[in-house]
Amino acid sequence: MDLGTANTIIISNGKIVVDEPSVVALDRHTNKMIAVGGKAKMMHEKTHENIRTVRPLRDGVIADFDACEQMMRGLIKMVKTGRRLFSPSLRMVIGVPSGSTEVELRAVRDSAEHAGGRDVYLLFEPMAAAIGVGIDVEAPEGNMIVDIGGGSTEIAVISLGGIVSNNSIRTAGDDLTADIQAYMSRQHNVKVSERMAERIKIHVGSALPDLGEDAPENYVVYGPNRVTALPMEVPVCYQEIAHCLDKTIAKIETAVLSALENTPPELYADIVKNGIWLAGGGALLRGLDKRLRDKINIPFHIAEDPLHSVARGTGIALKNVDRFSFLRR
Repeated sequence: MDLGTANTIIISNGKIVVDEPSVVALDRHTNKMIAVGGKAKMMHEKTHENIRTVRPLRDGVIADFDACEQMMRGLIKMVKTGRRLFSPSLRMVIGVPSGSTEVELRAVRDSAEHAGGRDVYLLFEPMAAAIGVGIDVEAPEGNMIVDIGGGSTEIAVISLGGIVSNNSIRTAGDDLTADIQAYMSRQHNVKVSERMAERIKIHVGSALPDLGEDAPENYVVYGPNRVTALPMEVPVCYQEIAHCLDKTIAKIETAVLSALENTPPELYADIVKNGIWLAGGGALLRGLDKRLRDKINIPFHIAEDPLHSVARGTGIALKNVDRFSFLRR
């Protein structure tokens, strides 16, 4: 299971069986779950006073323990199998940020156990992403992975089944979305919701102000004027979004450089030869690999399926729990 800030993915028997937004809708009075995943996401920012929608994870860690437990239970029930998904001998492997404290790790483990898991293993997300990408993490060779999720960016140098150098920062996809919200308010005087800002990021989000032939068409945004509340129609181009995302992307660049600074020379040489892998939803931002390559002078490769790299890695780890010594219990 990849318990992410933006999306939660569950893999069973090597197949993705659940891929849903990490959102749960609860009754304000009884605190009972009304909807989870995509249905809850559709309710987000559209509810009345009796319903509240919660994103239980913030910055990659659990912010609302009870809501997270209910969300995990709801997502687990979505799995359609002929037998009960969770039997007494079931094992779970969950990806967690490498910068998590012991308290945060305990919160994830407790939520998983309360949701029905018995043998719960925790795997740091950059290691899971590296496994999911197809890197031989147990080889005596240096490989670097940058996993840009919704709440955190995980950067790690991996060799011999361990993390040699890592950097975990709470700057990621949610910050890019917040940048777009603030920019639209400041520059165009229009209010946009978190969901609208996310759509802008998907349609015209860019890390470079010049994408050449790969440039997307302008995206039209609808919303109320901040002052008059009258409806506005604002076309947005990728160049202005690249400008408003610049400072947040620069923080990710600095974090990558910091991890490289702490890398032993032999492993550094391997990384220059092998390149650096990008995973997570942030890897899909247009031009990000080229911008990082130009800044750091090392090739950057985007994973074949960056959104599911961590989940696939946890699935492979689940099949090898007896062999992988880096799994935490």
